[in-house]
Amino acid sequence: MAITQKRARELLRKFPKRRILVVGDLMLDRFVYGSVERISPEAPVPVVYVTQETSMPGGASNVACNIRTLGGRAAVGGMIGKDAAGVELRWLLTHAGVDVESAMMFAGASTTVKERIIAERQQVVRVDFERAPTWTEKQRDTFLTMLALQLDRADGVILEDYKKGVITQPVADLVMEMAQRRKIPVCLDPNARSTLALSGLTLATPNRKEAFALARMTDPGPRDNPLTDKPLRQVGRLLMDKWNLEHLAITLGAQGMYLMSRGRPPRHAPTRAREVFDVSGAGDTVIATCTMALVAGASFTEAVDLANIAAGVVIGKIGTASCTPDELLAYMRGSRK
Repeated sequence: MAITQKRARELLRKFPKRRILVVGDLMLDRFVYGSVERISPEAPVPVVYVTQETSMPGGASNVACNIRTLGGRAAVGGMIGKDAAGVELRWLLTHAGVDVESAMMFAGASTTVKERIIAERQQVVRVDFERAPTWTEKQRDTFLTMLALQLDRADGVILEDYKKGVITQPVADLVMEMAQRRKIPVCLDPNARSTLALSGLTLATPNRKEAFALARMTDPGPRDNPLTDKPLRQVGRLLMDKWNLEHLAITLGAQGMYLMSRGRPPRHAPTRAREVFDVSGAGDTVIATCTMALVAGASFTEAVDLANIAAGVVIGKIGTASCTPDELLAYMRGSRK
């Protein structure tokens, strides 16, 4: 499997004309960078001297930003709290050119924040701030109405489920009903604990751990060659049936991706990464690139290869990152920009 540079450029040129709606849990990622010179006298933990702090959209928000960075048009559907983190996240998304009309802000909700402490290019600890939301019936109805308006304008939809309360069954039902009526693809990045009833998805992109959990199977551990991994194949078949999938891409970290399509034998796409500094958000890059490529007219094989290259770019960076068209093409040429 190898997409040519010419074909990649053809697809990338179509991205600015395509609009993707990302529905899911909107989060704020904070990064605190510093250095370690000693161990704390209070406990056997490193003391990090902070040199830099930064914030960026995370979760479903990061998927939308990946779409924008690739040149596509993006909108988000989700909820954020009326708090400082929510205001910051909404500003960051707007600044990135993401449509936030369906990013509901309401009192009583708490914006999910994931804060990572990084020293010497290594993550020391992650601190999560979150509280499960309580939706009123009026808020739920308002959100569904806003979502329907966005779905009417979308060329494709991504369901980004972190199990924080946004993707409920009524939300999933609305998305699937309108997408099937309009004949636009729906791609799912699932949560391992998901109980949603979904059928007719275009693509799902669980990682190995999520795939085994969703199939309710114990993972015996990976084989050197994913194509000889019988438990992985069984999990893939179960998920293809569970969601009535057209395509499945199980991400395997350093091993790349395990691919299944309706009516075709499984395939393996080895990783295209040269260096691995930080895997934060790599899955977001995969589903964003795959979906953009599919709505631009790519075959599944082409979409996966393009996503694999984009992921290779992203995990060579530190922090929740994304990939530009120029970076993608430069990576294909074997150089960096």
